[in-house]
Amino acid sequence: MKTEIKHEETVTRVLYALESIRPFLNKDGGDIELVDVKDQIVYVKLQGNCNGCPMSFSTMKLGVENTIKQHAPEILEVMEVD
Repeated sequence: MKTEIKHEETVTRVLYALESIRPFLNKDGGDIELVDVKDQIVYVKLQGNCNGCPMSFSTMKLGVENTIKQHAPEILEVMEVD
């Protein structure tokens, strides 16, 4: 039970982090979707213009991953899924 509450808190913080960066992605015609949070790894899907963009790797590592880790320091990595 305690682990489940902790997981829910982490997911909430991850969603908050994604909401904070969503306007920047939307400005370029893109978006991001949370797919899963499992074993301290966040799985996201880039959408719109962000999907397949040559800058998407740096967007993921510098923007998305850093922002998520600021809000949820227990997260080790952010992975993009198709």
